[in-house]
Amino acid sequence: MGNKRYSDAAAALEGLLFDGMQICAGGFGLCGIPERLIDAIRDAGTKDLIIASNNAGIDGEGLGKLLRTRQVKKMISSYVGENKEFERQYLAGELEVEFCPQGTLAERCRAGGAGIPGFYTRTGVGTLVAEGKEVKNFDGQDYILERGIFADLAIIKGWKADESGNLIFRKTARNFNQPMATAAKICVAEVEEIVPTGSLDPDAIHLPGIYVKRMIVGAPYDKKIEFRTTRPREAA
Repeated sequence: MGNKRYSDAAAALEGLLFDGMQICAGGFGLCGIPERLIDAIRDAGTKDLIIASNNAGIDGEGLGKLLRTRQVKKMISSYVGENKEFERQYLAGELEVEFCPQGTLAERCRAGGAGIPGFYTRTGVGTLVAEGKEVKNFDGQDYILERGIFADLAIIKGWKADESGNLIFRKTARNFNQPMATAAKICVAEVEEIVPTGSLDPDAIHLPGIYVKRMIVGAPYDKKIEFRTTRPREAA
């Protein structure tokens, strides 16, 4: 298996980045996003990126950092409503956007990782999502053809991994990280802790180490909150 552990994000991405590449990025909002790897891509200055991700973070956080530095050419996303810079670039014609229903996006990545080039779904039939796509009728119902996604690189965030790359996600941080990990030629993971091989319960593994080619410890992390809602302190 070789040594999969690298000293930092820049070292883990060395030799993998090039202009115009496609990246699958795990995470949902600011939950389970590969923060250190995103920072390293920003610092590398790689441009004209095509990124498949559920969303683009928020202004100045997550993938929003790459939007701010104009390194993203196209986003394949489901939800982008919390990013003002994303909205500005899109409306100004500076950013290509391929909107994709959330479940369809997850399945496109899962399919790509499983070697399935395309599949039919009813989601989006009769809407803008279906424009330009093949329509086929099955048992009296129309379905549209969606293409699987298989990128040059997957960047994901995990909770705990062993030295072989077997990985566990923590609670909702599992989100898009698992399907994204399989949907690329190479997957680089950042985790909070790496333990000796054999320390993890095999039944608890969410992502087998065969998918993880390189990994780093990114901890400690500062938990970012998208919306902080408070109420006035009650009088004593």
